Amino acid sequence: MAQLTEQVEALVQPILDDLGFELVDLEYQRESHGWVLRFYLDKEGGITLDECAVASREISAILDVEDVVETAYSLEVSSPGIERPLKKPQDFNRFSGQLAKIKTLDAIDPDGRGLNRKTFVGQLAGFEGQDVLLTLKDKSAAQIRIPLDQIDRANLEFEF
Repeated sequence: MAQLTEQVEALVQPILDDLGFELVDLEYQRESHGWVLRFYLDKEGGITLDECAVASREISAILDVEDVVETAYSLEVSSPGIERPLKKPQDFNRFSGQLAKIKTLDAIDPDGRGLNRKTFVGQLAGFEGQDVLLTLKDKSAAQIRIPLDQIDRANLEFEF
């Protein structure tokens, strides 16, 4: 499936670039009602429902012509929401200063306190080398480094 999503992304990326939209995430997965090809799009200042509809029409047209998805599927195009996933190094810089939750593949001890864990919540402080910088939202308020290749999932956290 990774090969299919890479193929779809390569086809669709020039269209999204022309529209001024960022591809935040792309999923192709089986759900209870069948296969779903889901695009999460964004742009500076946020993406509107009308813009998602325009993108959906453009994406649908190219996928119909190229016919790269062999099974029947539903196409969904939406915004990433307020708890947007963070995947690329530039995401961690772009959203520096905002609250994020990061889950790692393995338990790590990024600040040397002997507290191995997999979940970290704090304020993003950017990206440096191959590491995400995060100021923990706990009593320590320590700034830690989490290697990008150790991140299983990262997303913005909504603050009440």
